[in-house]
Amino acid sequence: MPVRKFRGVEEMDGPVWYEPGAPALFRALRRVWGLSHRLLQPRFPCGLHKHRSIEAMNEQQQAWDDANFRAHRERQERELAELGKSERSRG
Repeated sequence: MPVRKFRGVEEMDGPVWYEPGAPALFRALRRVWGLSHRLLQPRFPCGLHKHRSIEAMNEQQQAWDDANFRAHRERQERELAELGKSERSRG
């Protein structure tokens, strides 16, 4: 994506609004969802999960969210450690 410079706010394009059902809207959504999937890499168990109550369902979803967050943080820490190693080897 190219970097564009502006001298003032008036030179900037306005927000892009897509018509409902427009192919460009679906392409934009697909790009945003793809980016978030690549960055976060969420994982949820396959299949249908039955719960005895809303509270039990919420607890299960929270556990999945916590596991996904921990995995994301671990990936970030590994990437930072690898980046630090490569910086030290060059310097």
